[in-house]
Amino acid sequence: MLTIDLDDFMFELQDGAIKHVGPSTRSATVKLYETESVGVREYGDKRVKFTVADAEGNEVEIALFPEQVATLMDEIDRLRDDSPVFE
Repeated sequence: MLTIDLDDFMFELQDGAIKHVGPSTRSATVKLYETESVGVREYGDKRVKFTVADAEGNEVEIALFPEQVATLMDEIDRLRDDSPVFE
């Protein structure tokens, strides 16, 4: 299940293309639940890309710098030690 929360976005649909026409001060939140697959690979020279998908074909990609990946790995290790999620 994919949820998208678009905070006051305005789009224009013209000739089959969608274009954002509102101010650039808007934000969005995307959440993907009930995931089926997770992948990771190099992305360019300096990033790592995570790809997460569900059974319905929804997919989210996140590109992180190595230091962000290291922080994420530390947080996961902390959860493994302290959280019942990994029991």
